[in-house]
Amino acid sequence: MKTNSQNINIKRIQRISRNFFLHIHSPKIHPHALRPTYTFGLGVILAFLFLIMIITGFILMMNYTPSVEQAYNSVKDIVFVVPGGKYIRNIHRWAAHGMVLVTFLHLTRTFLTGSYFGKRKWNWIIGICMLLVVMFMSFSGYLLPWDQLAYWAVTIGSNIAASARELTDILGITNVLDIGGFFKKLLIGDETVGQTALTRFFMLHVVFLPITLMVLTGWHFWRIRKDGGLSRPLREESASPQVLKPSSLQYSKAGNLMSDDVKFQDRSDPDRERPPVVQAHGSISSKNQDTLRADKRIYTWPVLMWIELSLLLFTTTIILIMAFVFDAPLREQANISFPENPAKSSWYFLGIQELVSYSAFTGGLLIPLLFIAFLISIPFIDKEDRFSGIWFSGKQGLKIGAVTILYSLLITVILVFIAVKFGWFREWFGDIPGFIIMIINPGTLSALFYILWSILIKTRTGSTRMAAIALFLCAMTGLIIYTSIGIWFRGPNWDFYWSQSQWPMI
Repeated sequence: MKTNSQNINIKRIQRISRNFFLHIHSPKIHPHALRPTYTFGLGVILAFLFLIMIITGFILMMNYTPSVEQAYNSVKDIVFVVPGGKYIRNIHRWAAHGMVLVTFLHLTRTFLTGSYFGKRKWNWIIGICMLLVVMFMSFSGYLLPWDQLAYWAVTIGSNIAASARELTDILGITNVLDIGGFFKKLLIGDETVGQTALTRFFMLHVVFLPITLMVLTGWHFWRIRKDGGLSRPLREESASPQVLKPSSLQYSKAGNLMSDDVKFQDRSDPDRERPPVVQAHGSISSKNQDTLRADKRIYTWPVLMWIELSLLLFTTTIILIMAFVFDAPLREQANISFPENPAKSSWYFLGIQELVSYSAFTGGLLIPLLFIAFLISIPFIDKEDRFSGIWFSGKQGLKIGAVTILYSLLITVILVFIAVKFGWFREWFGDIPGFIIMIINPGTLSALFYILWSILIKTRTGSTRMAAIALFLCAMTGLIIYTSIGIWFRGPNWDFYWSQSQWPMI
């Protein structure tokens, strides 16, 4: 006979396993994963933002015409004619920006808690792919309104894609091997933004990239379950199991094991539970005795469900407030004869645009590729899994992180100050070869100083994890600074201004 407690627990598991929407969760979850300050619910918030984008995007798509002649007017109709259309568009836009921001925060949280060790390294790589898809999905939607802001932002983005031309021009091989032109045409289909680009961006935005992100999201969730749930400290993940002796177990008259607290862990699927093999007369085979352990996990239903519903309510509330307070911009219809000055890309690419202002090749191609390569290489270089599930890997990492942020802030600001106040090699030496400017500029020097700092940390501590923390935080701090400069301090002709009120009248 099963006890009342056992029946309740079986029903809890059945609610998860028999429900399509709840089946992405395992029947049980470790309490460490539910600590608010460990994950901050960023992954769940990201999933809800994606859901909001899909719903609002479907509504917008039914009222949008992807043609150069009609795109702008169709967006105006959405804003001024379609009932509630303005707020649907606002919700969609702020959810898109929120996805980019939360994806960066989620990636940072995953790194700083060391959630990429062991078999979790593949989910880390999936997460990097998701970051790239989220950024390009948001960027592809940027062109669809076909206003001045959208047109010139995508024009800047396409020029960044062609940044390899600086190197091929210096080498004199652009006519033979135009790598930058290839990437630019791959992005917009031509040398200038037009109908081909609009059609291409529309299909990317509503079909290819959302489907790709759905596949990656499903794969990401599956890997979380396959890898044993969210990461946690090694002492909790590999603590000595409580092996129970046959004399401590309860059996029915038929010889069946009745204890609900003991499970057989199937190592091929950490979330799947199976009963241990019980021999006649209530004895346990020696083969399975070492696998009996007290299960400290808690049932997913209803605890995790209430937490996720709360996060859904929180996310929806924030997006709705922003949608009612801040309208998505819609400027004049795109006009190739009147370029925006300053012409700026979308905010999440402004850090790259700032680097491109120093050198197109290193800022638009080399440094971003090095950063992505660094992110991918982290779990293959850093194997100090004793730091798994611990923020900053303990007090030492926290101290190194704080000093690293100050160091990166100081180095980056000094280099930008020199470039803004005194100019750079081109202003100092008018006839200097372009190759020197390409390899020695504030962007490349920043990267060099970041790498040297990481090497110093590795030498002082002997820890690849500390070195990885140093380089990661240097890069992220530098990205934030360069992005902030591009957003708030660059004006007409990409000159530096402390405020927009100082801009010259044009």
